[in-house]
Amino acid sequence: MPTEDKKPILPVEVDRDTYRRFDQRKNVFGRMLHDTGADFHKVGMYDLVKEIIGEDVEGYTHMDFARVRGAWAVYNHFHQAFCREGSTEANTVMEEVIPDRYEVEDKKKMSQQVKETAGIYGACKTGITKINHDWIYTHDMDGKPIHIPEGYKNAIVMLIKIDKEPLTASPSMVAGTENALGYSRMAFVIGCMAQFIRTLGYKAIPMGNDTALSIPLAVEAGLGEMGRNGLLITPEYGPAVKICKVFTDLPLDHDEPRDHGIARYCKGCKRCADTCEVDAISSEDEPSYRTVSESNNSGIKRWAVDVDRCYKFWVGNGGDCSTCISECIFTKSH
Repeated sequence: MPTEDKKPILPVEVDRDTYRRFDQRKNVFGRMLHDTGADFHKVGMYDLVKEIIGEDVEGYTHMDFARVRGAWAVYNHFHQAFCREGSTEANTVMEEVIPDRYEVEDKKKMSQQVKETAGIYGACKTGITKINHDWIYTHDMDGKPIHIPEGYKNAIVMLIKIDKEPLTASPSMVAGTENALGYSRMAFVIGCMAQFIRTLGYKAIPMGNDTALSIPLAVEAGLGEMGRNGLLITPEYGPAVKICKVFTDLPLDHDEPRDHGIARYCKGCKRCADTCEVDAISSEDEPSYRTVSESNNSGIKRWAVDVDRCYKFWVGNGGDCSTCISECIFTKSH
């Protein structure tokens, strides 16, 4: 396995002539909703589920699917986790108490407190970076322009570990349940973190996969590198993580991007590409600026993944696939 080099590196290589901020409606899920030219337009991931669970195959039973849907419950229905200003509705009889602003005298110590708090709430690792506006979406899924108000300077990027054992059952619904739980835990963590920051007297914008691209922010926060499979790969957990983040005006110290040797390892390792059932992952030796799908944003150097193929496989499978995560050597080594 590669050893970690702690020298700062160029985290994400961008071609300034071709890179443009991405519109969230152009990712694969946005195109499913809005792109009438896509052959998966308005085709939901669970459209074939009734037929699939009716065959009662192990890993694809009615019971398995019920577990998947239950695991998504917090992410899908805890909308307060994603509120910019926080919810005004509370399931408590207690009056909300907001103390005077907590004055930050030492940004480094405050950053340590934030990371400790994130760990208490369920994050396995946290990094902090300045907000890079290159990674903020131009528009959300509803077509509304995204604007981050002045004053928000810092991004708290948190990782939620997902259990690698259930992922070995990919692409069955057993693995899908663990993935869904990761998203629900993510909603819980960002909801808690946002409220923690607001109670200190500062502003917080919590987000999951919305508002800004998660992977480059995580790379810039020193949490890992972008891998051949198009995912964040961490030295501690491989790609078996979900990413969430909170933008804030809370004064914080920044982490640096790190060269963990992961991208270099990916150049020689093609395990994820070899095991992908629909050949959606590149087998090219070197990353490039080439795109392979309309759902790829241009101008970023990486191994572009054909996420359209991924999504269409998910539809036929009755749920998501995690084979490129479970088969990654960095997942298997932990």
